[in-house]
Amino acid sequence: MSETDARKVAPTAGANPASSQAEPTRREGVLPVIVVVIGLIIAIQIASFYLPPFVMPAPLTILYATIDILRTDYMHIGVTALRLLVAILFAMVLGIFLGIVMGVFPKIRPYIRSLVIIDTGIPALSWMLLAIFWFPQPEVRIFFIMSVILIPFYALSIFDGIRALPRDWVDMIESFRPRRWQVLRYLILPHIVPYILSTTKSVIGYAVRMVIFSELIASTLGIGSRMSLAQSMFRIDTVLGWTVILIVLNLLLQTALTALEKQLLKWRAEASVR
Repeated sequence: MSETDARKVAPTAGANPASSQAEPTRREGVLPVIVVVIGLIIAIQIASFYLPPFVMPAPLTILYATIDILRTDYMHIGVTALRLLVAILFAMVLGIFLGIVMGVFPKIRPYIRSLVIIDTGIPALSWMLLAIFWFPQPEVRIFFIMSVILIPFYALSIFDGIRALPRDWVDMIESFRPRRWQVLRYLILPHIVPYILSTTKSVIGYAVRMVIFSELIASTLGIGSRMSLAQSMFRIDTVLGWTVILIVLNLLLQTALTALEKQLLKWRAEASVR
């Protein structure tokens, strides 16, 4: 099977999307966020009038705490971001590998799938406690916790993506008598790209929460440890300042993923449901 023939078989639907199905503009994505943020600020301001400062400080107090964090504790933000990035990339690579193995090799599929399902049934707290017993190094603990929690998301999503391959596509590419790596390169990998991106967008927020929780109990560096310190000192403004930073971090990651998705899937037309 030549590469020219294989490219002809690769999915090309929606390669020239119509202008009426143009991608959402930047304004459509930013405006709702601004409206929600303004609404939250107003709600916090109103609550600060009726609640004591150690329960709900004013938005201006939270802003000052956030600026102070950015000026003095920026290193902890970088540590958390690096831990998050490494764990997600590792979980993505291993999860994709396991998902492809489950989808392509039916003889060992039941065993890997059973292992993944068992992993999903173990609570995150159990993994955290086990990591504390098993690993003395904080970085290894956090990496282990994040990996075992995130890998099943990718593995099951990629497996479902391979199962969703249209039978016509499979029959067509098999008519060229391809080698297994050619099927993987020209059919499976292009097909699972949307599943990888959607899974990553879905787990980003969950991964941020888990890395903070892991740092809170397993490390003295990172946002989680600083939030624990602020809580022990009854600094609710600092806790909310860290929360604001986490929200901004999550928004930046989601924006970056959306931009990457538009670039990788620009061939795909966007459906409009009336």
